[in-house]
Amino acid sequence: MALLSLIKVYQAYGHVPLLDHADLSVEPGERIALVGRNGAGKSTLLRIVLGEITPDDGERRVQTGLKLAAVAQEPEFGRALTIEQAVAQGLGETQALLDEYTRIAEDPNHTADALDSISQRIDAVQGWQMGAKVQAALTRLALDGNRPLAGLSGGQRKRVAIARALVAQPDLLVLDEPTNHLDLEGIQWLEDTLLAFAGSVLLVTHDRRFMDRVSTRIVELDRGHLQSYPGNYSAFRQRRAELDHAEQLANARFDKLLAQEEVWIRKGVEARRTRSVGRVARLEDMRRERAERRNRQGNVNLAIDTGNLGSKRVAELENVSKTWVAESGERILAVKDFSATILRGDKVGIVGPNGAGKTTLLKLILGQLEADSGTIKRGQGLEVAYFDQLREQLDPERTVVDTIAPGGDTIEIGGQKKHVMSYLADFLFPGARARSPVKSLSGGERNRLLLARLFARPANVLVLDEPTNDLDIETLELLEELIRDYDGTVFLVSHDREFLDNIVTQTIAWEGPGQWVEYAGGVTDWLTQQARRQATRAADAGKAVAASPVAAATPAPAAVSAPAADAKRAVKLSYKEQRELDELPDRIAKLEAEQATLNAKLADPNYYVTAGAEAAATAARVAAIDEELMELLARWEALEAKRSGTV
Repeated sequence: MALLSLIKVYQAYGHVPLLDHADLSVEPGERIALVGRNGAGKSTLLRIVLGEITPDDGERRVQTGLKLAAVAQEPEFGRALTIEQAVAQGLGETQALLDEYTRIAEDPNHTADALDSISQRIDAVQGWQMGAKVQAALTRLALDGNRPLAGLSGGQRKRVAIARALVAQPDLLVLDEPTNHLDLEGIQWLEDTLLAFAGSVLLVTHDRRFMDRVSTRIVELDRGHLQSYPGNYSAFRQRRAELDHAEQLANARFDKLLAQEEVWIRKGVEARRTRSVGRVARLEDMRRERAERRNRQGNVNLAIDTGNLGSKRVAELENVSKTWVAESGERILAVKDFSATILRGDKVGIVGPNGAGKTTLLKLILGQLEADSGTIKRGQGLEVAYFDQLREQLDPERTVVDTIAPGGDTIEIGGQKKHVMSYLADFLFPGARARSPVKSLSGGERNRLLLARLFARPANVLVLDEPTNDLDIETLELLEELIRDYDGTVFLVSHDREFLDNIVTQTIAWEGPGQWVEYAGGVTDWLTQQARRQATRAADAGKAVAASPVAAATPAPAAVSAPAADAKRAVKLSYKEQRELDELPDRIAKLEAEQATLNAKLADPNYYVTAGAEAAATAARVAAIDEELMELLARWEALEAKRSGTV
């Protein structure tokens, strides 16, 4: 039986329905991802699911006793001062009872009857165990309950909000853009948390890789209707492409037939004498159907004018270090002994946890900060365009038109003048919307406006700080294509793994306080190479310990009993095992040589352009070699341990 059902729900703002007699059901254990264009009505649908608004028509049915919990894009915590207090809000009325018990107990004039009465009410809802649930949630989600909320970053506040929702043990958890503000580690933590969650999940997100791992069903909101697709996002994308093609063919056939009928109805007097009444009625029906057809929203028309490409070298950093002083007066190391060379055309991804120093590193590269030590050489003629994740460049009181062309009605793109209204139409801002104030725009619309402002002037260096937040998937894919074809240099700060992997040619990753390491390829390549480095270090450390003179000279304990001594005695390997052990070094060497060759290919930025699908196959082979190497190293260690009698 469905936990929650929406039946023929209709909701309209103005003359266009956001939900046009739409149906939705949520079954136990499902994890549903809701997708759709910006402004399609996803947030409205979530509010109807949560019972916050009543639809204009249709019915909302919920299972008796259904527990709902939600996490908003920007969580609010009311009067809570600490993380523990905020998480405890998820207990709802039970927490209010516990607070009342504490107040009565601390009152020196309280009566036994009052305390007994509140105790019985707490017993009735099993409230005494709730405090333990809060502590368990804090421990499981690695949160310090005594830490004040005031100093938390956006990602930390999102973790607290999720913990607050989970502690209520809801049957249905509703998440609106849950990956916004979370770093890579936080996103992986959220994936694991949702996969272990026993209830159902309904979420809105633009993170394609997150959907691929978490979702069991995709529901698309398109032109007022809900269409369900079983499986993850990859399966949805393939099926959606097939349906889009079929819809285009059907519309083309319909439009061709309508055009033929319009020609027939306008023929001369002789033709009209033979008109069929049924044919005329069908034409009227076709006209009505065509007028009521809601075409899919167009795509953003993105284009960047690179202007003068500038010098070949963008920046060369050698042993650069930088510290900054926190409000507490503590000196924090942001960058330590970092060296790198950035060339024109590089697409550089910068990844690291919130507060690691990504912005500091960017400002050092671009000359907005000077290093404490080390040298930085920058190229000539750099023209930088900056996309700010906080949208601080936008004045909320100005109109969309004034934001793009203050005091004028034209802008110059690629040496050619274009009317500002036509330019804004390319970014899906129709006439009325273009004259609206910025403060009336949704999050996705503000991001589109920031992109429009960014691309309205020539730039040979693009700095994109979390550009994917609030953008719909169609716009994300167009932005990916634009950046891939861009001739200038790109610095991309993002936690969207799919977006990074599809764009960047190299990754600068945070690996500890002040420690930044440059890798070839995207996030997946970085994680693969990092795992291989850690495995190599562990293997080297094991060999060093085994070869240590101290270890070799250390005498065996004298008091070991005879059975224990026998257990440590070396074991002779079988012929097959000895042969396998002898062959392992050559097998490992061959795999490492193959991997080195493939990594050399992947390190070349031009390879991603010329190789096409082969690049993905190469990266997959590198990952497969990693797994083979780990298995061979483990087998080698096991055989050596058996031969030496250490097992």
